[in-house]
Amino acid sequence: MTIGFRILNRQRAVPADLVARFAALPVANVSDSMSRMTAGGPRLTRMHRDGVLAGVALTVKSRPGDNLMLHKAIDMAVPGDVIVVDAGGDLTNSLMGELMLAHAIRRGVAGFVLNGAIRDADQFVAMNLPVFAAGVTHRGPYKDGPGEINVPIAIDGMVVHPGDLVLGDGDGVLAVPFEAAEEVYARTAAKQDAEARQMAAIEAGTNDRSWVDAALKRLGCAMPEGI
Repeated sequence: MTIGFRILNRQRAVPADLVARFAALPVANVSDSMSRMTAGGPRLTRMHRDGVLAGVALTVKSRPGDNLMLHKAIDMAVPGDVIVVDAGGDLTNSLMGELMLAHAIRRGVAGFVLNGAIRDADQFVAMNLPVFAAGVTHRGPYKDGPGEINVPIAIDGMVVHPGDLVLGDGDGVLAVPFEAAEEVYARTAAKQDAEARQMAAIEAGTNDRSWVDAALKRLGCAMPEGI
């Protein structure tokens, strides 16, 4: 094993039907169903115009500002893959631009999560493939390595293994571990149903707000009479 220059095969992947079911759920509710313990961090922002990110993680670990292994990952990707790159969060050099994005779209890549920068930002909006990145710079990348593909990576404490589920919407990016995906989906679907009932009660003017005063009383909050 050569640490720093290695490409591995992905051994497992969340099935496509489960990816499709998750794509209809808000990332915030999935996060709640994972006890709010995991997040890609606020630096990862949406670079596309609209739409959600949902797919299977193909992971890349690279030197900051170097995209050699990212190029290879795009060539390896199968339709539905989300390429997740830990490049240290450095914004000095971009990791990809318009040409790489067009190649990825041609190969059926579902999107990107880049702990680094992009360039050609206007084209990312125009092409509208789901892409989350830490920033934008016009300075191009290097292509010398080192780097690794299909190894565990981490972004702001969010660990991503090859084959995990990767989600993203206007609230940010979240990775769901392969082995927990079915359980997390069931919890999130139940939360969605509960929120739908609560929204109906809000619209009907019957939403129970007694829990607010109960919580304040439990915490010993001083309040004037009648509120």
